[in-house]
Amino acid sequence: MGDRLRVAVLASGRGSNLQALLDAAREPSFPAKMVCVFSDKSDAPALDRARKAGMLARWVDPSGDGYENRLAREIEAENCGLICCAGYMRILSPEFVARFSGRIINIHPSLLPSFPGLHAQRKALRARVRIAGCTVHYIDEGVDTGPIILQAAVPVLSDDDEDTLSARILGFEHQIYPLAVSLIAEGKVRLEKNRVCLENMHEGVVDGFWSPPTGLSPSSR
Repeated sequence: MGDRLRVAVLASGRGSNLQALLDAAREPSFPAKMVCVFSDKSDAPALDRARKAGMLARWVDPSGDGYENRLAREIEAENCGLICCAGYMRILSPEFVARFSGRIINIHPSLLPSFPGLHAQRKALRARVRIAGCTVHYIDEGVDTGPIILQAAVPVLSDDDEDTLSARILGFEHQIYPLAVSLIAEGKVRLEKNRVCLENMHEGVVDGFWSPPTGLSPSSR
C-alpha cells in the first residue's frame, strides 16, 4: 500500500489504547503508522510500551513555561498528520488545538455528550442508564465537546460496579479507536462546519455508530 498516515500518540498512563493502536498497525493493510509517543509523565507505562515496539518514546517535561510549544515542535519534527490522545490527562490549550486543527482526536468512556470529563463510568452508574459506551471525537477548545467520529454502545449490567463497567467499556475502546484512525487515514472522515461526515463505512458502522452484540465483552489490555 502507499504511504501510511503518520500518527503521534499522547499518553499519561498505562497506554492500553496505545497498545490497541500498535496491535492494529502491525497489520500490513492498516493505513496508519504509530511513529512516536509523548508523555507528560516520566514514568508512564505507555512509554515502555512504545519503546518495546521500537517507537520514539519521549517524556516532555510539563513544568515551566512553553510546555505545549515544546510538545508541538516534537510532533512537527516527526511529520505526523494525526495526533491521538490515549489517556492523556492534560487539557490542551486553544492555541495548541488551533495549531493542529482537525488533526487531534481523543477517546472518551461515555456516549458523549453524556458524562464528559473525569469519572464518566461512575456518572453513568449514578444516573442508572441502561446503555453506556465510548466515543472517538475530534478535540476542540472545550472538554469532550468536539465533533464525534465514532461511538459504540456498551450495556450496563445490573451487578456492575465502576470497575466492571470500566473494563467492559475499555474493551470496546480498543476496537473503535483503531477503526476511527483507519477511517481517517483512508480519507473516509470529513470535518465540515464542526460536523463529521463519514463515507464508505466499514461493515457494522452506521452513520458513525457501532453497536456491538450485547453479549460481547472484549478483554481489556
